Amino acid sequence: MCNKVNRKQAERPIVKVLKFGGTSVGKPENLKTIFRVITDAYQNDKAITAVFSALSGTTDELINISRLAAGRDRTYEDRIEWLRDRHIQFIKPLFPDEIKPELIETTDRLFAELREIVHGIFLLKELSNRSLDLVMSFGERLSNTIVARYGQLLGLPVNYLDARQFIITDDNFGAARIQMDKTVEKIRNYYHSGSGIQIVTGFIAATEEGITTTLGRGGSDFTTSVIAAAVDAEEVQIWTDVNGVMSADPNKVKEAFSLRELSYEEAMELSHFGAKVLHPPTIQPAMDKNIPVRIMNTFNPEFPGTVIKSNPVGNGGFVKGITSISNISLLTIQGSGMIGVTGVSSRLFGSLAKAEVNVILISQASSEHSICVAITPDSVRKAKTAIEREFALEIATHMVDPVIVENDLTILAVVGERMRKTTGLAGRLFNALGEKAINVVAIAQGSSELNISIVIGKKDELMALNAIHDAFFAKQSQINLFVMGVGLIGSTLLKQIKDNYKSLLAEHSLDIKVIGIANSRKMVIDESGIDLDFWKEALDNSITKTDLNQLLAEIRHLNLSNNVLVDCTASAELVDFYEKFLAARTSIVAANKLGNTGSYTQYQNLRRIAKEKNVHFLYETNAGAALPIISTLRDLIDSGDRIIRIEAILSGTISYIFNNFQPGKKFSSIVKEAKEKGYTEPDPRDDLNGQDFARKLLILAREIGIPMELADIHIDPILPENCQKTESVNAFFHELEKSDQHFDSLIDNASAKGKVLRYIANFENSTAAIRLEEIDTTHPFHSLKGSDNIIAFTTSRYSENPLVIKGAGAGAEVTAAGVLADIFKIANSVIKKRSF
Repeated sequence: MCNKVNRKQAERPIVKVLKFGGTSVGKPENLKTIFRVITDAYQNDKAITAVFSALSGTTDELINISRLAAGRDRTYEDRIEWLRDRHIQFIKPLFPDEIKPELIETTDRLFAELREIVHGIFLLKELSNRSLDLVMSFGERLSNTIVARYGQLLGLPVNYLDARQFIITDDNFGAARIQMDKTVEKIRNYYHSGSGIQIVTGFIAATEEGITTTLGRGGSDFTTSVIAAAVDAEEVQIWTDVNGVMSADPNKVKEAFSLRELSYEEAMELSHFGAKVLHPPTIQPAMDKNIPVRIMNTFNPEFPGTVIKSNPVGNGGFVKGITSISNISLLTIQGSGMIGVTGVSSRLFGSLAKAEVNVILISQASSEHSICVAITPDSVRKAKTAIEREFALEIATHMVDPVIVENDLTILAVVGERMRKTTGLAGRLFNALGEKAINVVAIAQGSSELNISIVIGKKDELMALNAIHDAFFAKQSQINLFVMGVGLIGSTLLKQIKDNYKSLLAEHSLDIKVIGIANSRKMVIDESGIDLDFWKEALDNSITKTDLNQLLAEIRHLNLSNNVLVDCTASAELVDFYEKFLAARTSIVAANKLGNTGSYTQYQNLRRIAKEKNVHFLYETNAGAALPIISTLRDLIDSGDRIIRIEAILSGTISYIFNNFQPGKKFSSIVKEAKEKGYTEPDPRDDLNGQDFARKLLILAREIGIPMELADIHIDPILPENCQKTESVNAFFHELEKSDQHFDSLIDNASAKGKVLRYIANFENSTAAIRLEEIDTTHPFHSLKGSDNIIAFTTSRYSENPLVIKGAGAGAEVTAAGVLADIFKIANSVIKKRSF
């Protein structure tokens, strides 16, 4: 590259070289900010070069104009006029009236030259790369003419410098290669005694014969780096529209942050794999001369940005950045004739080189059976043709298969110098992808261990980027809740989340955000999180009707990690959407029992989809509010125990009624009392018919693995037939009073034997039933009080003394607490994965 210049040879060495991109000069008012930056640099260092790109969008417009002209489309003339008007409008607010005519005249001369060249393309009906380079050069020539004149207007010692005078290239038009020795000599000659502020055109250059060329994508950055290296600059500054190099593309990863420092190698890897603020060729000249490159934000000049240098101090975490190339194709060549055969790789890549196909990524199986290469989609046809021509004999004899082409793929690259010799990083990466059920198509890693690259489906790009970024960079775990139903349980849950938020954040680094809230009529969604002090007002003021399809679409659109749908309703419609939510990688916590008590096929499907998508489906409160019944049952089974018998009272209403039913008390009075205390449904028959109780028993039977349906459970009715058939609640109580004598007889008979009545669910030998039983003091259910629930597991290990769980099994507080506990189980699984 460049030999290091002796500073004594130069009277005034360039101290800093700055580059301002198209977005920086997108609006006239931006020049005021830019020249504050330039002025500050000049006052400190006295020798400054500033390289400018064309106004944002200009290069694309010039390409469009050229193509229109080559296609004999006269609308190119209108586009030229539009482009001229844009530059004139850019000039007007910046310059006083006495200067405007002179600058507009200069601008018009450039546009006259442009028109003449484009008219020639129109007449010839041909657009060569050479002609296109010349047309594109006008973007930088126009912008730098205006910028330089504005600097002079401010009284600064500004010189306009056309880079074609000293950037010498070959004639590879469109992506010309710099002839470095000749270029360095010309730059040094120009700058030998230069001082002041040089305004230099980026992107454009010329051959030795003076023919205009362009440097390709990122050309202005390259111009900047080459000048800096030639004059041994103290620092390169690339001014753009973001706060330095980010840990990921902020348009794709909302939690992306600015990196303080990068090594040259890290920056080159990130830029090669799509980091847009920097382009790969930019780094090399600066790295060769050990010149720091600082990425700054034109619109936030106080922000320190990112410094790229050798051996950065305190170089951050193991992973520095995650980036992607969004649209690639993968070509695979495979076959038994490749195994152990020398020269296959040479022939493959030689054929691609001859076809001028750029290979982005290479992956080869250790068996040597296959090699795959990632390329851009526009190169697929010529690449496939070139490979199949090279291996035509092997394909004809079936030693090599025809080339396999896979489209709509994305390359993700995870980059960091400290990844070298660090165990567990690849595991964390693939675990993050596995958690999101993202399939990896190909993998590549160099021996330097600086970069792990993976190929995935394009449709998974955003989810993968966010999952990997969260796995390596998030300092706290975030769970995103969508709470459906804000009745007694739902509203109590929201209060409990609010009350526990600070402690969960402080003690567990857990950020529980309620992103969505819905009742049967309205829903409100706020990606930043709903303020739980004012959730009622937010829901009341929402104009969005509750629509489960819309909610599902919104969850997919937000693309957040760790989503949880919390069902605090009794809605069958919502249950019908469970499979869709799970398929969208949204976990479900359900207080609603209907999802588990529909058909056994549905029960199995929900678990299958949850497993496939690596999400959770939890419903501890389905059987006993906050009591750990389902989790205990699972633990017994998972530890190898065998369930022999289950006995349970899993209805707070029924528990209260029979715990208080004694000789001398009327059954109807106790039912009325239970209703008045809010223990029963508005119609007590909904509790006393045993159906809700049976659903809970059904869930337990299914958890054991019994393919049971609700109709398979035998229910002995508590109520006489005359009470069941009444048309109103009042009529029911009237009939119930008539039946008190029946219940008196039942309790008196039990009492005479020293027993009490309990309505007990039983499961044994794959048979389930709910019956009114007489039990004595030896039974664990005899001493049950209030509205408590109780369950006894008789197992191989707990055969003589059953495992008993007892406690409050009803009420909004305990049920909401059970729902919150399920949410925390999901959160805890996320926290564990984050530990490293």
